[in-house]
Amino acid sequence: MLAVQPAREATPAPEPLVSVAGVQKTYYTRQAPVHAVASASLDVARGEFVSLLGPSGCGKSTLLMMIAGLERPTGGSILLGGTEVRQPRREIGIIFQDATLLPWKSALDNVLFPVRILKLPMEAYRRRARELLAMVGLSDFEHKKPSQLSGGMRQRVAICRALIHDPDILLMDEPFSALDAITRDQMNVALSEILETYKKTVIFVTHSIREAAFLSDRVVVMGGRPSSIVLDMKMPFERPRRFEIEETAEFAAVCRKLRLTIEEAHSGAPSPDRTAQSRGTIE
Repeated sequence: MLAVQPAREATPAPEPLVSVAGVQKTYYTRQAPVHAVASASLDVARGEFVSLLGPSGCGKSTLLMMIAGLERPTGGSILLGGTEVRQPRREIGIIFQDATLLPWKSALDNVLFPVRILKLPMEAYRRRARELLAMVGLSDFEHKKPSQLSGGMRQRVAICRALIHDPDILLMDEPFSALDAITRDQMNVALSEILETYKKTVIFVTHSIREAAFLSDRVVVMGGRPSSIVLDMKMPFERPRRFEIEETAEFAAVCRKLRLTIEEAHSGAPSPDRTAQSRGTIE
């Protein structure tokens, strides 16, 4: 007789590090309520890089600030590691569009500023700060003030500052949008290299289709205000990535899919392939 093998139990999927469920945001003004986010739901796994993509004013940054604990949702819930986010948390590092460096402090002291705020042992983190600055090519600039640094250099310092206390999650709100095109491309490569060394979960806000496709594991497209998520698409590109992938037909197809989704969401026209869009497939 053949022995009957016991059925294998399915391995449960790991719990998401970040879980956004039915989140809404309404700002109440004297004139009328402003509905910024109608409904947003997504899960982000540990170590995943997810971009929030969409036109200006669609609620991307609002959603990011709610995940950061800097804004409270009007409805729905946001969980970090299974615990509801109600205020800023140490496990989260934030990088804004402007580097927001303290102008009277050196690059090194700006990187160490969160260490001082969190009352961590300064000398223990000074070496880490110098290692981070070296990784982004700023070893020779650690004593320079922000006014002595270029825009790209200042953003590199801001990235180091966000990483200094080793947070689980990086939230990045259009950090490279003020840079020129060449510097922005350089920063995209630099960020990819940093994340190869310091494995982090990243939620990245951008309105650049190319940037989102190049950097992300998944791209989440948000529609016009009041916004909702209209596409959650997995990127088919292996890591590490170099800019050569942008010359491929596959990259062009991904960007075309993202662009058409944004245009349809912005115009309000019904999409003929809405089912395919929701699955994140490429036709």
